[in-house]
Amino acid sequence: MEIRPARTRAVRIRPVRYDHPDAVKLDELVQQEYARRYGDGDMTPLDPEMFVPPNGAYLMAYEHGRPLATGGWRRIEDAAEGYAVGDAEIKRMFVLPEARGRGLARRILAALEADARAAGRTRMVLETGTMQPEAIELYASSGYRMLQKAEKFGLYRTYESSRCMAKSLVNG
Repeated sequence: MEIRPARTRAVRIRPVRYDHPDAVKLDELVQQEYARRYGDGDMTPLDPEMFVPPNGAYLMAYEHGRPLATGGWRRIEDAAEGYAVGDAEIKRMFVLPEARGRGLARRILAALEADARAAGRTRMVLETGTMQPEAIELYASSGYRMLQKAEKFGLYRTYESSRCMAKSLVNG
């Protein structure tokens, strides 16, 4: 009896608008996930125009037309909130629970980094929290370093549970 490997499913990653119906659907699910873990959703103000090239991108992973995972980056340089010139911020990384463990987040992250680098961004930054250890592990294993308290940025920078991370997009 010959054992054949399972057929690899065709997962395609493509850009969509942040206000695309599939993006809205997954954003609602990630907000529910945040509420389960932290008691509330992410209050960071986001606008679909923030993710329009060349100032950002929003990606969706599809399999047989079904959205499975998402993530975006936006250009942000608000020194008042701790950002620096050249920063690109990761937002709304999410994989449906039934699609986790397949490397989709890692593929989206790599595509976002490449796109931000091509747009001239020099550093990728993100904020996650202590209740998302799998996210912290993904980013750490992808070359992101944890920032010290004085280096933190964004709306949640003063929260004890906030973890800010960064990765250079120069020469890499």
